[in-house]
Amino acid sequence: MELDTLYQEVILDHYKHPLNKGLSGTYDVQVHHINPSCGDEITLNLTVRDLNIKSITWDGVGCSISQASVSIVSDLLLDKSLDEAGSITEQFIELMHSKGTKEGDPLVLEDAVAMAGVSKFPARIKCALLGWMAFRDAADRIKQSQDSGDERGGSQ
Repeated sequence: MELDTLYQEVILDHYKHPLNKGLSGTYDVQVHHINPSCGDEITLNLTVRDLNIKSITWDGVGCSISQASVSIVSDLLLDKSLDEAGSITEQFIELMHSKGTKEGDPLVLEDAVAMAGVSKFPARIKCALLGWMAFRDAADRIKQSQDSGDERGGSQ
């Protein structure tokens, strides 16, 4: 089986059987992101305890790439520290901006390396990044609230 075929199957599996889909009623911060170029939408709830990610739940509508990507990020970053999750997120962003020149480290990105081929299609990069940007926004709000002494990150 070719690697591209395997990656397509990973994306389709996350799209058809999304992980952590369904918004939790309890969370520290909620964000809503829209990709204006295609209309994809993601609402993401994040719960953090002692700087470790305890829950990432989401709901949204959009193409298979955006929905699979947010499924992947919600699973990959679970139980990671905010700093570790930030590093992983930056590696994924770098992969998406590589224009197909990078493959990504499967030991770090796990299923997210399946998105490597998306980086060859500029119109689809924002789809793949939507859930990751929502996560980064939520994590930044958590960090800001902790810096200011608030317990909750607020919501949008």
